[in-house]
Parts: sequence; structure tokens; C-alpha cells
Amino acid sequence: MKGKENSKENNIESKNNQMEPGGANRRNANSDRNNRMRRKPRPFKVERAANNNKVELTVPVETPEPDAKPAVKIIPLGGLGQIGMNITAFEYQDSIIVVDCGLAFPEDEMLGIDLVIPDITYLKDNIQKVKGFVITHGHEDHIGSLPYVIKDINVPIYATKLTLGIIENKLKEHNLLKSTKRKVIKYGQSINLGCFRIEFIRTNHSIADAAALAIYSPAGIIVHTGDFKVDYTPVFGETIDLQKFGELGKKGVLALMCDSTNVMRPGYTMSERTVGKTFDNIFAENLKHRIIVATFASNVDRVQQIINSAVKFNRKVVIEGRSMVNIISTATELGYISVPDNVLIDIEQMKNYTDEQLVLITTGSQGEAMAALSRMAASIHRKISITPGDTVIFSSTPIPGNEKNVSKIINELSMKGAKVIFQDTHVSGHACQEEIKLIYALTKPKFAVPVHGEFRHLKCHAELAQDMGVKKDNVVLLTSGDVLSLSEDRAKIVDHIPSQGILVDGLGVGDVGNIVLRDRQHLSENGLIIVVVTLEKFSNQVLSGPDIVSRGFVYVRESENLMEEARTVVNDALDKCLNKNMTDWGKIKNEIKDSLSDYLWKKMKRNPMILPIIMEV
Repeated sequence: MKGKENSKENNIESKNNQMEPGGANRRNANSDRNNRMRRKPRPFKVERAANNNKVELTVPVETPEPDAKPAVKIIPLGGLGQIGMNITAFEYQDSIIVVDCGLAFPEDEMLGIDLVIPDITYLKDNIQKVKGFVITHGHEDHIGSLPYVIKDINVPIYATKLTLGIIENKLKEHNLLKSTKRKVIKYGQSINLGCFRIEFIRTNHSIADAAALAIYSPAGIIVHTGDFKVDYTPVFGETIDLQKFGELGKKGVLALMCDSTNVMRPGYTMSERTVGKTFDNIFAENLKHRIIVATFASNVDRVQQIINSAVKFNRKVVIEGRSMVNIISTATELGYISVPDNVLIDIEQMKNYTDEQLVLITTGSQGEAMAALSRMAASIHRKISITPGDTVIFSSTPIPGNEKNVSKIINELSMKGAKVIFQDTHVSGHACQEEIKLIYALTKPKFAVPVHGEFRHLKCHAELAQDMGVKKDNVVLLTSGDVLSLSEDRAKIVDHIPSQGILVDGLGVGDVGNIVLRDRQHLSENGLIIVVVTLEKFSNQVLSGPDIVSRGFVYVRESENLMEEARTVVNDALDKCLNKNMTDWGKIKNEIKDSLSDYLWKKMKRNPMILPIIMEV
């Protein structure tokens, strides 16, 4: 890479000398200084040549020697300080690559919001530089935003086989499959995108075909682990390629961007195979009962183990939940799940079998309102009802923020007589402290940039990196939107760009912002009062009203006295305006709103949203 840089600098220098007016005369006049420059390193010489161009137009001044070592920009557009919405841009000169493109689920105060996707304004502003999306694995927090983003940034997508299969399902739903270029990448294979070369490295995770990335840039090698753990006995495929991490460490790793999700947990993450043994035990203990297992749709290895246990105990398997059906179909077609013949049956065939012959694999392990298990618990599922004696297994742990929803579902299932099991039925797909330390020991990075986690995770990761020999000044804690300039000598935050999430509500993307959310929150907390008044067109005399309509504030039939007093307050406010010959409707509305708001606060200590409507006849 350095050889290419030097040749490029030579070309730049020769062009500058050819194009610069009076360049030869100036070189002769300053021959002593030029001779001194020739003895200095080439990068310094090019910088001085560039400075000479400026000196010609301004007053000649002595300038300090700039740092000419190449610097790559790392720009996390999401995923830091939060769980989900992982997306990071890497930029060098005219090349940008984007690693992952995930979504986040809405927080409690985001009323009515379905999804949160990253703000890609920076990518749109630099669209001519963007060379492609490089995806580490197929979870929603790493691929979920692609159908929304690819409409504006239509560049190729590079991913492993199963990951790309899941992405293609999403693109198909949004009618983007034909217009989007895609390429399957194998472990150990490299792709060249602009100034970058990216190599895919085999890792283990809770979904098959997960990969880490070795990003070869002009500044040095950057290793991005993606989501990973070290599983020596994976259900599908081989164990993580630790040898490759070691080889990269010998070459010299400039920076390690490592998963922080489980950094606060000591020790090692259990192997996925241990869950299979737990399933066998649960199946053996519940031979006479129907078994329902809720897990993440994308956890292909977990689904495989449920099917294995079902086969051992001669049970038929029903798959329920749209995302579960889609992913299992894709994984089966691509050979990532092995299902014996006549094991999977359609939901319509359940009536042909007794409870002890059935296993249901369903979505809803996070308490999602419209997921299959939630609808079963609420008795609104069209084809499946929970009955006393059912055994329901939660094969997951609640994502932070979902604990209340999961508890609610467990309570509803228990009230219907179901036996709920959630202990020892899940292992994490993320590395604990000792596994993270192993990656640091193998790669020996100069800089550490913790990723994937809330601030408390990143801070704990920073301390672990220092324990593993990374200098304190070389550990960089970023927030989403920071622009990190990374070179061989230093890592420095040089800028910050917009990175607030874009809210998706139904088919609307970005049309709901903070003001709309604030109004929704106000309505949810205090309700709405609408005041309707009809005025005569020329005289502004009140022809009808004021009529008051309440929604979510009080039950009108039980609060007639309050409504009558409120009507009187509005009448007084109108009379006050008309007596002053006030004709500005905006001022009249404000007077009505202020008067009624003051009255309701004094009367009830409530502050509903008040919406005055004036009609003219």
C-alpha cells in the first residue's frame, strides 16, 4: 500500500510542478531549500509542495510539518450507546464502505412507532463515494434497515450465503430484489471496494454464517468482530477461525472494533449445544403435554435443536409466525437446517394429532404485541388456543426494555393453566469477558474502539482493553455520529454528524418527528378537548356553540357539570374577544385555549390538549 501511496504522491507532485505558473523560476530561486526538502521523507515533501502553491497566493509564512500519514475515517451512524441499529461507515478519500445496516425497536415513549432506522443523510450527501454494504450476519439489528436504505443508496450488498438469503426475503417483500446487486462471499474470501480490501472471517453466533471482517485500509488493518462468541462445539458449521485472528495479529492490527454486548459478564459463554440437552430433558418430563417453544426467528441453530428433540420423541413440528416461517424456509432451502421427511406439518393438520404428538415453534419470545405467542396468550389467535397442561418454553432472554412485556405474556399464559419454563433454555450468542480477552490477545491491536452496546458496556469494554495492554489514550469511546480519524499515530474525533434515528410509522418513513411524538405523549397522558364555535361571516357574532367534545379526558355523561362550566368559561373568553373587536382567529383561539386551560388546571389539576375550531358561516 505504501508503494502505491508514494507513486501517487510522485504523480501529484509532478502535476503541481507542471501546472504551477513560474514553477521553474521559483524552484531555481529556492534551490537550497528544495535540496533540504529532498533529504526529508517523501510525504513531507509533497505537503511542502502543496504549501508552496498556497504561499504564492498569500504571504510566505513558515508552517509546521503536517502529519502526512494516511488516516481513515470511522463513522458509526448507529449502534453505540444503544442496543440495535448497528451501522458503521469507513471512509478514505473517495471510497466509503458501510458495515451492517440494522434497525432498532421503538422505546416506550415512541408511541405508535413501528421501527427506528438510521439517519443516512451523510451517505446520501456522499453517495458517489459509497461502494457497497458489507454485512456481518442476518439479525434484524444488522440487516433490518436495508430495504429502507437501499432505496436511496442503491449499491451492491456483500454477505455470506444464509445472511444474503434472509436479506433477499426482505428485498422481495419491498419489491427491490431485481434492482439490487448482491454477492455471496465465502469465509476467507476478500473483496476490493475502492481503497478498501475486506476479508470475511468465520465466527460463531446465535445465527449461522456470522462473520468478522478484516478491513485492509491505507491506514492499516481494522478488525471488526461483528456479533460473535467462541463456540468450540457449534450446532452447524465449524468453530471460529482463531488462527486467522492470530495471523492478523502478526501482520499488525491498527484497531479492533469488538462486540461489547456481554462484556460485563465474566467467564465464557456456554455452547449452543447445551440448550439441546435441556430440550431433551424438558421433552422427557412432558410426554403427555403439548409443547410450545418461543424463540427468535433468526436463531436457526436453536430451531434445529428443537426439531432434533421432536424427532427423538416422535412429535410433529408446526411452525407459526410469519418471520419464523420465512427464515426456516430459507435456511432449509440453503441447507442450514436438516428436517427429516414428514416431521413438519401445516397448522391446519394439527387437529389430526393429539397434544403429546405436537411441538409448536413460534415467534413472540420478546412479548411483541402482534407476535404469534402474544396472540395465543390473549386468546385472539385464530387457530391455536392455550389449554391447561400446555408446556410453554421461552428459549430466549428479554432484550433490555422488553422485560415488562415478557412478564405480562408469562402471567397470561399461567392464568390459562399453561406451565411456563424459561430457566436454562437459552444461551447468549455474544462473547463474555474471557472470549473478548482471547481476541485481544490474538490480534494485539494498537487502538481499541468498543462497539455494539450501551455506554455502560462500552465503558466496561474500555477498561478490559486497557487490562489487555492497550494504552489508555488509544482506547476510543465513540457515540453514534462521531467522526473518528484513525491513522498509524493517532485516533482523534474530528467531527460529528447527524445520527438521530428515523422513525417508521406504518408506510411513513421520517414523517413523524419529536413534535408529533410530543403531541402523542400529551394526548396519551392528558386526553383531548375540542372546542367548536360558529361565527357569522361579517359581524363575527356567535351563531352556535361553543360545543365541547372530550376524548380521553373525562367521561362526558358523568361530568356534565364540568362540561357546562367549561362552556361558560369559553363563552366568557369569546365575549372578551368580541368586545375588543378582535378579528384575528389565531388570537381568539389562543384566548379560548388559555382561559379553558387555566380553569381545568385549577379545577382538576389536569392539562389536556385543547383544540379550538372556529367555523365561519
